[in-house]
Amino acid sequence: MDNSAGNPQDSVVPPVEGVAGGGTAYGWNDNCSQSSGPLNGSINPTEIPTADLVHVWCMPSTANVGPQEMPRPLEPINLLAARNERESVQIALRPKVSWSSSSTAGVVQVQCSDLCSASGDRLVVGQSLMLRRVVPMLGVPDALVPLDLPVCQISLIPGETTAVWVSIDAPYAQPPGLYEGEIIITSKADTELSSQCLGKGEKHRLFMELRNCLDNVEPIEGKPLHEVVERAKSTATTLRRVIFSPLFSEFFSDNGPIDMMDEDAISNLSVRVKLSLTVWDFILPATPSLPAVIGISDTVIEDRFGVRHGSDEWYEALDQHFKWLLQYRISPFFCRWGESMRVLTYTCPWPADHPKSDEYFSDPRLAAYAVPYSPVLSSNDGAKDYVRKEIELLRTKAHWKKAYFYLWDEPLNMEHYSSVRNMASELHAYAPDARVLTTYYCGPSDAPLGPTPFESFVKVPKFLRPHTQIYCTSEWVLGNREDLVKDIVTELQPENGEEWWTYVCMGPSDPHPNWHLGMRGSQHRAVMWRVWKEGGTGFLYWGANCYEKATVPSAEIRFRRGLPPGDGVLFYPGEVFSSSRQPVASLRLERILSGLQDIEYLNLYASRYGRDEGLALLEKTGTYQGPERYTIEHLPIDVMRGEIFNACRH
Repeated sequence: MDNSAGNPQDSVVPPVEGVAGGGTAYGWNDNCSQSSGPLNGSINPTEIPTADLVHVWCMPSTANVGPQEMPRPLEPINLLAARNERESVQIALRPKVSWSSSSTAGVVQVQCSDLCSASGDRLVVGQSLMLRRVVPMLGVPDALVPLDLPVCQISLIPGETTAVWVSIDAPYAQPPGLYEGEIIITSKADTELSSQCLGKGEKHRLFMELRNCLDNVEPIEGKPLHEVVERAKSTATTLRRVIFSPLFSEFFSDNGPIDMMDEDAISNLSVRVKLSLTVWDFILPATPSLPAVIGISDTVIEDRFGVRHGSDEWYEALDQHFKWLLQYRISPFFCRWGESMRVLTYTCPWPADHPKSDEYFSDPRLAAYAVPYSPVLSSNDGAKDYVRKEIELLRTKAHWKKAYFYLWDEPLNMEHYSSVRNMASELHAYAPDARVLTTYYCGPSDAPLGPTPFESFVKVPKFLRPHTQIYCTSEWVLGNREDLVKDIVTELQPENGEEWWTYVCMGPSDPHPNWHLGMRGSQHRAVMWRVWKEGGTGFLYWGANCYEKATVPSAEIRFRRGLPPGDGVLFYPGEVFSSSRQPVASLRLERILSGLQDIEYLNLYASRYGRDEGLALLEKTGTYQGPERYTIEHLPIDVMRGEIFNACRH
């Protein structure tokens, strides 16, 4: 596409692509951080086109835009979305020169307009359109920290690229059509920043930041030394964030939001990024076709947020996490781990006769829910009777068909497998139609079910029947042998309600699809392409918030030792990045959503033309052919979605 008129961009493309097909170029030396033109001496950004000060370009949602990502030509953004779908894109910013008197290169203002159709319908900023700053974790772009809307400010660092993640949600009832708008980027002078009046929103943000500091340091008397140190570090991080905000830019400028500026404050020297979205008449089903059940550690929430198990604050925290994750087409379950990988899982912390229970389980966005095998709040002699009564009540509900019991994670030996069989037998004694889910990657090691490990693995359904209905196997077992899928499904009895689900965790490793930090963006998204191609009817992921233990919400995130970076972590506490208590999504979580949306597209296509044609489309576009053969670039994804759009829109 041609460059946008009036926005000249000096483009330097690296000689080879980064690990994400041009989406990441870690380690490149930037020779463009100095002035690319005759600019020198004191620079007044109010008199110079922003395009002469800052590279601005767009990148797809599958790109990992690192700090050394090199500039490209600026092109208009053209997206396609069904109704009830989210589409995302990234805008990359890199200073050509420094114009600030502080240690930053300078500050740019980013302002969004609503997206409007010719018939007057709108996608409103702050409701349908969100901006989030991409923040590195372990040096890899991952956290998506919300920016103020419709106007925000971003500090740019000399010699580094900053990315802004743009998401557009097309509501369920949005009229189809072409929606157009723009994102306006304007370089700002130091004097403009320091002269901004302090609005109510900024006052509240500053108040919350300082109050969090006070909350951190007031209750330290009598606390263990390691906790005092952790609270002190957290307080220092918050104070540093406040001090280096644009509010104090005349002393030392850094990132921060401002109040909305008047329309005439947008200079004709700004860079205008044209943004269009075609909304078509396909509606993604409210209930995901594929149940994607993902765990949330309740003990991590209890430790980090200081909430006592069973308290009002505990219920509030779990409720917030549950509702927030539903937007990602995920069916969350809370979990806590016992001995030998026994796991207590539950989707709703309230008992079955509580109004919240029906609210949770009847939500159309929830595709499946976990029922606990023992009481969530206590365990005593009456526990089995309590669980029996809970299940008896749930079985009378229309949503019971969504229920499953996840009792044990990855049994390894005969003792583990016997425990699964015994627990399931107790359940089935008073709920014969209960669905028990078992995750596994091998048969019992001390009593092989076959002459080879794989043959022993394949025979697990015969060994566990009728004590398991959902056989959930690790993708790691298959390696790159898709042909082994038939050996697994041949052993199942779908006519008796048996299902085959899959999961990823520590494995499989690169280059296979998984959700580890630093993998390609298409590699994250390909997890769901693989599920669809192989024919699984559900998917499980063990944890979304399983970072190392901390006792302060704003404590630094540490990934668990012994696990690949990012394994078990799909979102972060908002307090780590600002005063917000809303969870912060990862890039990987957004790509999971994209993959789940792709499944709905493929299901639509298969419903019209047959599953074989859907598989052929997935392969012929180059999107996904196998666990080691999938697209690195984003274009094949757009081609596949575009073909489905053209074939199914009438």
